[in-house]
Amino acid sequence: MQGGSSGQASGTPAALAVPPRRGRVRAYLADHPLVMDWIVVAGAAFLAVPLFIEFALRGQLWQFVLLALEQIALLARRRSPWSVLVVTVAIDAALLYQSPSSSTLSAAIFFALYAVAVAVPALVAFGAALLASVPSSVYFAFVYTSPHGNQIPENARYVGLVAAVSLLLMNLLATGLGAWVRGTREHQAEIRAWALRRAELASVQERNRIAREMHDVVAHSLTVMVALSEGASKIVPRNPERAQEVLGELSRTGRTALADMRRVLGVLRETAGASLAPSPGTESLHALVEGFRTAGLPATLILEGSPPPADASFQLAVYRIVQESLTNALRYGRGVSRADVLVARQDGAVRLRIENDGAPPDGAAPHLGTGSGIAGMRERAALYGGTLRAGPRDGGGWVVETELQWTEAS
Repeated sequence: MQGGSSGQASGTPAALAVPPRRGRVRAYLADHPLVMDWIVVAGAAFLAVPLFIEFALRGQLWQFVLLALEQIALLARRRSPWSVLVVTVAIDAALLYQSPSSSTLSAAIFFALYAVAVAVPALVAFGAALLASVPSSVYFAFVYTSPHGNQIPENARYVGLVAAVSLLLMNLLATGLGAWVRGTREHQAEIRAWALRRAELASVQERNRIAREMHDVVAHSLTVMVALSEGASKIVPRNPERAQEVLGELSRTGRTALADMRRVLGVLRETAGASLAPSPGTESLHALVEGFRTAGLPATLILEGSPPPADASFQLAVYRIVQESLTNALRYGRGVSRADVLVARQDGAVRLRIENDGAPPDGAAPHLGTGSGIAGMRERAALYGGTLRAGPRDGGGWVVETELQWTEAS
């Protein structure tokens, strides 16, 4: 059963920002609700085939039409679950009470109760199930007679009570299934919202860390450069060779400061919506991938060759490219069954390949979002002589790949 309104507990912007992970069949049905609606109608009609045959053989046209309308009413269960429940209960009661010897009910009421349970809190849904059971339970307990006439067997009332209780339990079971689905969806929405809140918090923490790094780079480098320049000016007359060494150290310090500033400013150019996390590195990649798995993305990490260079700035670039790629897969991919992260080092190059088999939502073009995330990844790759490709993957899905160059002079 796939029913009820979609507004349950997932209406927060954070929850809506990341669509739930589904299999291909469920993703297709979620993207084509009308198909699912007709599947539900067909299922309910199939379960009512004996009743259709009975009305047709007896020539009971208006009962046949009412039964057909009851099944078709299920098409509106997403938009108006309460109205559909009232209609199904009323038609079932009319069909039962018009023939006291009838013991066949339509299953449409089960689908209607499921839709209500998906749309409203469990306590309200179970109350509705009890009220919806009253007409048919009263019928079986006090009105139903033998189909062979008005002669009431000795155990007829007992059988009627058993049927009434059984019907009540089936209604409660359908309601319980809907309540369970609603609770599962709420839980998944909470997990996705939690993951996005953690990403936003990590972004703030990362920017604070970058501010500290900027202070350290500027304060330390400028202090050293000022001291070296003052020292060089004083010893030039007395020891020109020593002054030459000091000036060389001053030049190296300046180049190092410029490189650090360029990398820090490159990170600062990221938009406020970018997902960042502190302490990047090979061990952090394991934690990063595990965090995405917890949020619902089936990600795996493959490390080949020796570990990436220990340089913090280089590992920051690797970390951010992987993180942005997985974030896009989680945010935009539908029906993602696998997301593979490959980090392979060979000599002076580190190759990254992040791919998933998901499809864009609702068949949209693959260029989603503002594009600033991909632009930021390209900038990071360019800092280390790499070019980044992000686009559709052969066979469906999305791939991000680049090769970063590393030498001791980087």
